Amino acid sequence: MDKKNLPKVAYFCMEYALESSFKQYAGGLGILAGDYLKGAKDYGYPIIGIGIKWKQGYFDQMIDENGNPFDAYHNYVYDFLEDTGVKVDVDIRGRKVICKVWKVDCFGNAPLYLLDTDIPENEDAYITGQLYGWFKEERIAQEMVLGIGGVRALRALNIPIDVYHFNEGHAVFAGFELIKEKMDMGMSFDEAVNKSREEIVFTTHTPILQGNESHYLDSLMYMGANNGLTRQQLVKIGGDPFNMTVAALRLSRISNAVSKLHERTANNMWKDVKGKSDIIGITNAIHIPTWVDEHMIKAAEGNCGIWENHMNNKQNLIDFVYKRNGVKLNKDALLIGFSRRAAPYKRSNFIFTDEKKISSLINSGKLQIVFAGKGHPLDDKGKEIVKDILKMTKKYPNAVVFLENYDMEIGKMLTSGSDVWLNNPRRPLEASGTSGMKAAMNGVLNLSILDGWWPEACNDGVNGWQFGDGFESDDEKELDEHDSKAFYKVLDEVIDTYYNNHDKWVEMMRNSILSIKDEFSVKRMLKDYYSKMYIR
Repeated sequence: MDKKNLPKVAYFCMEYALESSFKQYAGGLGILAGDYLKGAKDYGYPIIGIGIKWKQGYFDQMIDENGNPFDAYHNYVYDFLEDTGVKVDVDIRGRKVICKVWKVDCFGNAPLYLLDTDIPENEDAYITGQLYGWFKEERIAQEMVLGIGGVRALRALNIPIDVYHFNEGHAVFAGFELIKEKMDMGMSFDEAVNKSREEIVFTTHTPILQGNESHYLDSLMYMGANNGLTRQQLVKIGGDPFNMTVAALRLSRISNAVSKLHERTANNMWKDVKGKSDIIGITNAIHIPTWVDEHMIKAAEGNCGIWENHMNNKQNLIDFVYKRNGVKLNKDALLIGFSRRAAPYKRSNFIFTDEKKISSLINSGKLQIVFAGKGHPLDDKGKEIVKDILKMTKKYPNAVVFLENYDMEIGKMLTSGSDVWLNNPRRPLEASGTSGMKAAMNGVLNLSILDGWWPEACNDGVNGWQFGDGFESDDEKELDEHDSKAFYKVLDEVIDTYYNNHDKWVEMMRNSILSIKDEFSVKRMLKDYYSKMYIR
């Protein structure tokens, strides 16, 4: 692909995970955005990142002496950000909010610009205080800064843009600004919408209907998020209440889901939305230099040293766990890794469904498990899941570990040093799940339900394992019982292979790496975005 004449893309996202110490991310959305920008830099794509400079970033979640998760927020200062000298303003609640524009300049052709309201000029300095923090009105204010402020920042920076890519619905108000620009030049509302649609593409992530953000029209009008549009025009775009995903689907010329299965799920979810763009599937991918041990890829390609390199990574994980938790794991025992946001549908404690069986495996020394993950500050059920896992760490202190305050560093350690990567969400609620890709490219064998990206990659018993047959049910109890029976049956096969068929295990590691490394790299993903969405 000749990159000289490619469309220039502005990529809008609420969070970016560039490195563990840069606390501007919450989870998978930010991980994807960070990998996307790093890939754009590596492969020379003309992409501009637009985001927010969060003062507190995401929360830390620690464990107190009684085994209860608690949340903490910290102010972070970054001395490597470049002051662009640019400030733009956004009218929020009837007064001007000044947004200072910072630049993360380490990306060359793919710079990241971050908007910041935490400056002396603002009464509303706190708007960019906390990623996904505060409450309803402040979320709208944050999204106004990202969307309206983001477009105005691009204009002030004199950066011409061909395509505006909204990564999730948070950026929808950027569409309002594009419409306003055209209406200010004399276009009618319908003309401005149609013209703006030609410039906008959209990625939807959340496969749970209730998880797609909506706002009351009164709130949008009061906040000024309508940006000059009438109430009737808002309804035409996003409905009443105003749904950010519906609006993005209607304002974009094309949209994408983040795996082939998610494409099916998303199209079914939004099938009744009139005037929406087509939703195609572009499966997420990862930035290999960030997440994958290059020695593992070279070993797989040369078919030499796979096990030895893996055991070095496993020892690094064991040392990491010992330093963090004081638990010395057994290098020779099968080690399962599991790190996810502690949301009920991800079923973090699923492996303990039949505790009698798991207890036998743990007590016999055949199995050890390392968990990581955070429960959302307002998700009591998620925190109960964490507490349940913590109880298991007390019950099996030398074999079950929970690493608190999950971040990129922990994620990288687990996806490179585990023997098996466990993934067991309730299908079809995992849109993609890139952690399994990271594990697979490191030779860590996936043991996963057929959800997210895994149905596209799984060759059962050859490059990893599936459990279950893609069964879906609205009855959670029925689904959990079905999946647990399937899981324990396959777990026996996994354990038998690890201890009794070493040659097959190593061959599966090699197959895992070689079958995943190209198809699920960010290089392929960027090619797909350009060929299927950006280039008309």
